[in-house]
Amino acid sequence: MIIDGISMYVPQPLQLYGCDPAATKGRFHPEPESLHRSPHQRDRDRIIHSTAFRRLKHKTQVFVEHEGDYYRTRLTHSLEVAQIARTCARYLGLNEDLAEAIALAHDLGHPPFGHAGEEVLNELAREYGGFDHNIQSMRVVTKLEYRYAEFDGLNLTWETLDGLVKHNGALKNPSAVFTALCQRYNIPLAGYSSLEAQVAALADDIAYNTHDIDDGLHAGIFEFDDLRDINILQPAFREVDAKYPDLNKSRRQHEVLRRVFGYLVEDLLLETKKRLQEYQITNADDVRQMPNAVGAFSEEMMRDLQQLRRFLLERMYRHYKVQRMSLKAKHVITALYENFVKDPNIMPPEWAQRVAFCETKADKVRVVVDYIAGMTDRYAIKEYQSILESI
Repeated sequence: MIIDGISMYVPQPLQLYGCDPAATKGRFHPEPESLHRSPHQRDRDRIIHSTAFRRLKHKTQVFVEHEGDYYRTRLTHSLEVAQIARTCARYLGLNEDLAEAIALAHDLGHPPFGHAGEEVLNELAREYGGFDHNIQSMRVVTKLEYRYAEFDGLNLTWETLDGLVKHNGALKNPSAVFTALCQRYNIPLAGYSSLEAQVAALADDIAYNTHDIDDGLHAGIFEFDDLRDINILQPAFREVDAKYPDLNKSRRQHEVLRRVFGYLVEDLLLETKKRLQEYQITNADDVRQMPNAVGAFSEEMMRDLQQLRRFLLERMYRHYKVQRMSLKAKHVITALYENFVKDPNIMPPEWAQRVAFCETKADKVRVVVDYIAGMTDRYAIKEYQSILESI
């Protein structure tokens, strides 16, 4: 980062407000720790090697993954978020491994077809607790990964679980299901998570706002010059057009967007450092006890991001191509849900067996929802076609 011609990149050692891996609160199921990896490095590695993480390769970000090789998927999005989170954590003197682990895990609970899939599942299962991808991410890492001999899930550290639950900030009006999960793992409902988790959440904002522009442009949903009135893009347009007046379309887009990316990262770092000083943060507990987030964008940047989000909502997320995908998601997921609830025996044997062991309708529905939520886009479509052909 360069401001007024002076390089500001000074990587920091772990600061007192960062989460010290040696002071971890440990794991729900006690295990001997690794001799050559920190607890949070180990969390990161378990997440990367999980089945749920691999499935993100074929899960929708905005566009259904098989519509083109160019568009982001949940996997590439998660990798971008992790890269940003780790970069920011290094500069701020935070626990890089923890920030990266939270970033990599934050979307593990997303169902097929992105937010459209989540909305449909939530509506279908509303009577039985609904569906929320944050809760589902916790279910994945604490229950639904069947890999280890001595426990279900990944048995991640308390710091990673706390960051995963509250990566979007303090919990407001959590559901009974979410409350029960938090109580089981001793995660306080009030307050913020670590600064590492806050940085990971902001990295998520940076990633999806910039790459959704990029994907929208390549999909032909809007033209690049349609973005000229967006405040955060204006200085980037001026700088690139003045410096490279004859640049071709593709390179011009990249040069503008990489500058916007830089503006967001720089603003995050400067505002967070400013708050660390203003709030007189001296340790990691101070971060959790603050009434406001310590990791943040400036007020001006937040206004600019709101303007950009309005543009993307009106011009991209409501575009007929995206709405068609939402309609497809509704048909596919509704058919899967209704048929599996009606006859669980048409699910694979291991899932049908789990339903057979359930005592209540709510538990049976939750198994069906878990099965559907774990599907990739292409597998959900394949299952849909298979069921329709057999009826």
